[in-house]
Amino acid sequence: MSISTSERAHPSDAHLSDVALDGHGLAVEDIVSIARDPAGPLVTLAPEAADAIAASNALKHRLIDSGTPIYGVTSGFGDSSARQVSKRKTGLLQENLIRFLSSGVGPTARADVVRATMTIRANCLARGVSGVRPELVSALIDMLNADILPQIPERGSVGASGDLVPLSYLAGAVTGHGTVTHRGRSKPAAEALAECGLSPQVLEAKEGLALVNGTSFMSGFAVLALHDARELAFAADLCTALTSQVLLGNPAHFAPFLFEAKPYQGMLDSAATIREILAAAPATEPGIRLSGDADFTELERGVQDRYSIRCAPHVTGVLRDTADWAHRLLSVEVNSANDNPLFDVATGTAGSGGNFYGGHVAQAMDALKTAVAGIGDLLDRQLALVVDEKFNNGLTPNLIPRVSPEEFEAGLFHGFKGMQITASSLAAEALKWTMPAASFSRSTEAHNQDKVSMGTIAARDARSVVELVQRIAAVHLIALCQAADLRGLDELSGPTRAAYDAVREVCAFLDSDRPMDTAIEQVAGLIHSGALRGVVEQHTRKADAARAGR
Repeated sequence: MSISTSERAHPSDAHLSDVALDGHGLAVEDIVSIARDPAGPLVTLAPEAADAIAASNALKHRLIDSGTPIYGVTSGFGDSSARQVSKRKTGLLQENLIRFLSSGVGPTARADVVRATMTIRANCLARGVSGVRPELVSALIDMLNADILPQIPERGSVGASGDLVPLSYLAGAVTGHGTVTHRGRSKPAAEALAECGLSPQVLEAKEGLALVNGTSFMSGFAVLALHDARELAFAADLCTALTSQVLLGNPAHFAPFLFEAKPYQGMLDSAATIREILAAAPATEPGIRLSGDADFTELERGVQDRYSIRCAPHVTGVLRDTADWAHRLLSVEVNSANDNPLFDVATGTAGSGGNFYGGHVAQAMDALKTAVAGIGDLLDRQLALVVDEKFNNGLTPNLIPRVSPEEFEAGLFHGFKGMQITASSLAAEALKWTMPAASFSRSTEAHNQDKVSMGTIAARDARSVVELVQRIAAVHLIALCQAADLRGLDELSGPTRAAYDAVREVCAFLDSDRPMDTAIEQVAGLIHSGALRGVVEQHTRKADAARAGR
């Protein structure tokens, strides 16, 4: 039974368009929408995909009937591939596969990761070469639309043969086994399926292997980490613009000429974003100039800002370019048939290969987490300039409220001292995670899997680094808003004032020492959700429209 559009609740009739899976055209952005908004787009199986799936399934049965040995269909798994079973045992073989693989450990993957995983796995099977029934793919899609989410332990995958251990929990739920989360409660999978009028699947030959032998779990983490990393790129450019303003820096560092001379697209985009946020503020003059016969004079300030400001587009630009590259790789991965074996209807044969190897995901995520950690380091360095009275150009030490020596509170406040310590700790932890997971291949499973990708660990690492840097950015933004209040809000441009107002809605001016942990999480939420970028971009659009109307 499939869940119709009318059976699934939507907040309005203007919900996002349905997403039809065909194994070829699933956008990374659609995966994020499905994963993060359970009341968002409905997922369907494209009719042409169902036809292709059915054709490969029919080929599989013809090959079984002919007595052709087929890996994982009439043979054991991995190192046990020389052990053949009869046709009547093929279904039981798949059931046992799911049982012995259910050995994951660690925290349970979050709901958005599980939704992304389910979407990607269904799409990979929709490519129509995996030798499964269309009904199996539809059953997985029905579970997704009903928000029946298998509880999947995060740890246990070596990234080849795909995500065997984590995906066994998905396969178990489809067959009515294991525990799921549904309607806010943990319950047996069979119970949740029954509540939604769905039936557990009885696996045929190859179907258990098709569900578990793929890169969908690592890709779920990867797609979401990539999306969040792109939000961080914007947040970093916003922080750079605000840092320049509150320190009375030189916006000429972001002039187009400089970046056109070294035209990496990510750098060009970052510098352009900073200029737009600064709203074309004039360059700051360095002060007294040499005149007459003077051979030397001391300027009021240097002609250049420090690297963490002046070179910021060179850091954030690396993240932007890395994210674009990772997007291209993941777009291929989530639209690939990445199980084994695959069935070629055109030649009437089954082929064994290694499409389950998550090497591209591992490489993309190892690179992404390094670029994101670099952003965390950058923002921590900017924060150090803003809170330190030796460098913050007249702001108070640790951004404490201005207190005269005669007031009783003099000497009591420490302002952002604790916040800076937290940011430094988070930056160090993020940088520690940059060790490439792909370098730690381990031979396993009786040396059948003697070279593996560790793509899932790399993707989980990237998720962790992103979360750390979101909080560094939150600390920095709160500090920058404090600095703006101390410096005077007239130093802000329209876009930075919009960001200031958004932060101030959840975090008031620090007029005395108080706990800041809740505020950090609230501002990190503004970054993660895209709300902060949204208010800045909305202001920019309005300003552009106003200029166009003149």
